[in-house]
Amino acid sequence: MCCIFVKITDMDLQTRKLHAIEYIAGLEDENILNSIEVTIIENKVRNERKIKPFTQKQLLNRAEKSNKDYQAGKIKTQEFLEKESKSW
Repeated sequence: MCCIFVKITDMDLQTRKLHAIEYIAGLEDENILNSIEVTIIENKVRNERKIKPFTQKQLLNRAEKSNKDYQAGKIKTQEFLEKESKSW
């Protein structure tokens, strides 16, 4: 098993992709194909959820809203949040 791992990691990415495509094309076990499809879908969802940085305008808008909320008394204390989180 160790030798197989070394050979795979020694291949360039394009070669590895081609080997994967050949393997998938030759599959006859639907359970294995389903497993591969689920992995691909999960990976796509995970990549779509990646955090995107705020723009400068978005940060300024958030800061302004936060300041207005604070001045209007729309705040929660650390103690309140800690107590609230215990019921999660």
